[in-house]
Formats: sequence, structure tokens, C-alpha cells
Amino acid sequence: MRRAIYPGSFDPVTNGHLDIIERGCKLFDEIIIGILVNPEKTPFFSIEERQEMLTEILMDLSKGGCNVRVDSFRGLLVNYAVAQEANAIVRGIRAISDYEYELQMALMNRRLEPSIETVFMMPAETYSYVSSRLVKEVFQLGGPIDALVPPLIEKRMKEKMNKV
Repeated sequence: MRRAIYPGSFDPVTNGHLDIIERGCKLFDEIIIGILVNPEKTPFFSIEERQEMLTEILMDLSKGGCNVRVDSFRGLLVNYAVAQEANAIVRGIRAISDYEYELQMALMNRRLEPSIETVFMMPAETYSYVSSRLVKEVFQLGGPIDALVPPLIEKRMKEKMNKV
């Protein structure tokens, strides 16, 4: 079985993330969406909220034959990948600046665990500029995000802002 880990904060998940997941389903038998627990960051959504939203959003993809599941992890990605018996790590790349950072990470991961490959995927051109950080920034400044995130995410972001 070809199993891949698609790691990230997914805070929030964007249409660019979903594009990578959908296309990754064509390459791998199973994709594990690994939400990184990073205690040094203050997230918009909790780990539990992100897991619940991603699971709901990915239901349609799962019904369509894509074997995808959502999990969270802390620590080294390669250790998590080994524990999950993954063959690959999927990373999305939007720009040259992403590539430079991701190349360093991929080379370090290869040094730590040579049996796990890193696969770089570019999102569709429509999402090539979209990042979770940018989505949060636009949202918090009152801009529209409907074309950037799934409807559930936009709804939950509005609900969260209204509670604050």
C-alpha cells in the first residue's frame, strides 16, 4: 500500500489544501492528513476543531473513493510517518520561497529517514497564492474569503469571530 502523510497546520484548511489532497488521492492508496500540534503558535482553531472540520469536509472525497483520514501529531514528522507506515510525505509548493524552505526540510527528513520520500505538488493556479495565514489576515480585516476556503470553514470562522 502506498501511504502518504500530508502534514500541516491547516488553520484553516484552504481550497489549495483540498486541491492537493484530491490530486494526491490519484497517486496514493491512502493519505493521512497530519495536523501538526505546535505549542509555540496561537491557532485560530483548536486541533480538535480542525480535525472535526477536515473530517467533515473530506467525507465527500472519501465517498468518491479517496482513502483519506485525519489525525494529529507532535514531534518529528519522519517519526510520525514511520509510526504510520507511510512511504511518502506530500508537501504543497506555491512559490520559489516555499521551494527553498521545503527543500531544506525534505533533505533533513531524508537524512533522518531515507526510506520516506517527499513529493512536492503544486496547487492549481487558482490557489497558487492562497495560504492559511493570508486567509486569516483577509478575514480579520473584513475581506471576502468565500473563494479561498470551503463554505464550512467560512461559516465556522464567522461563528468564532462573533463569539470573541
